[in-house]
Formats: sequence, C-alpha cells, structure tokens
Amino acid sequence: MPTGVRITDARTRLFDAAEAVLLRSGPSALTSRAVTDEAGCAKGVLHRHFADFDDFLAALVRDRVARVADQGAALARRAGTGDVVDNVAAALTELFGSVAAAIVSLLIFRDDLRARLRADTPTGIPLLTEAAAMLADYLARERELGRVAADADPDVLAPTLLGGGHLAYADRDGARPESVRAMVAAVLAGVTRP
Repeated sequence: MPTGVRITDARTRLFDAAEAVLLRSGPSALTSRAVTDEAGCAKGVLHRHFADFDDFLAALVRDRVARVADQGAALARRAGTGDVVDNVAAALTELFGSVAAAIVSLLIFRDDLRARLRADTPTGIPLLTEAAAMLADYLARERELGRVAADADPDVLAPTLLGGGHLAYADRDGARPESVRAMVAAVLAGVTRP
C-alpha cells in the first residue's frame, strides 16, 4: 500500500485480518506480517495503533470479549421466551460459529498473551470465562422464572455446556447446529421445565 493513503478504521481492519488468518491457518500462522498482508496495509500501520504485536493481540481478545458481553445482554433478554434448549444452543452456535474457537486456540498457544490479559480475566481462559458467566446468568434467570429446576446449578451447567460447545467447534470445519442442540438438550434434559 502506498504511504500517505489514509486507512479508515484501521483497528477494525486489522482485527478482521487477524481473524481471517486465525480461521484459515491457525494461531501458529498469526504474525504481524501475516495480519498486515491480509489487511493490505504496511506493517507500520499496526505499530502506529498498538505498542507491539502482543498489545495488538490483547486488544483483539478484549474486543471479542466485549462482543460476548453484548451477546450475554441479548441472551438475558430472551429469558422467559422461546425454548431454553434452543436459546442456549443458539448462543453457543453464535459464540463458536464466530472466531471464538480460534481465539481460544490463540490463547492456549500464547502463554504471554494469557499473562497480559490476567488483569482483565484473573482466572480461567479469557473469552471462555466470560462466556460461562453469560450462560450461568441466563440459566439463573430461567431458574427464577421456573423454566429451569429450582435445584439446578447454573454455575455447573454453564461450563459443561460451554465445554461441549467448544469441543463441537474445535475442528476448523465447525459443528452442525443440530449436533450442538442435541448436546444442549442432553445436558439440560433433567433440569428444563415446560
């Protein structure tokens, strides 16, 4: 790209490029050069907006965690409507149908990135921790409404569902939504109420 050409919303462009590299080639292929080549910009653009590549990756993860928060708010609004199993399956499909599984792979691959994000997510794996909280909050709301059994433990069910969803989407080819729904139905079989 010629110098002096203004790039509008460079952060978003770089984040989208990083996601494309992650989805296509995995975390080992994610380098600053791969990201800037994918974005069609000079390497200096990345360093103009971020202190270094690790700072860029941390910002990417924080941006995706914010999306989980938005998704959690939408899921919370669905409490009391629709089918509990369908709502949870849709949330998992939305979560892992995006780049979340690739982000988790990146976090597992890069110890230094996890360490950098400890201030935001002191325990667990960033993104997964927030996603588990999203599911637990939704299930707790449904329990209050009587659509989930009073003795059900959302803090146990949420990571179970999240783990099953992550395993279903861990392959780069992804999972079929009907298989995710079947897993959710099996996990929630004893606790959902009509």
